[in-house]
Amino acid sequence: MAGPTGVWHYVQRVMAIRKVSIEEGCIACNLCMDLVPEVFLVTGDQGCVVKEDAAEHFDSKAADIRQAAADCPVEVIKVED
Repeated sequence: MAGPTGVWHYVQRVMAIRKVSIEEGCIACNLCMDLVPEVFLVTGDQGCVVKEDAAEHFDSKAADIRQAAADCPVEVIKVED
């Protein structure tokens, strides 16, 4: 089975994620948790939080984490390479 090709896929694989954070303003829409439940948790009182053990999933879920950040309707998910 062939995987994704192209420059963007290469860039995503090369640029490792160091940190994921959530800025103020989360509307608790659950999109991030639906995409990457290993990394994000939406709670009723705090909105979205990054799970304590999230870093162990940064390599295997990098593309999904970046997708969650790109799709966030209020743009509060920040990814540091």
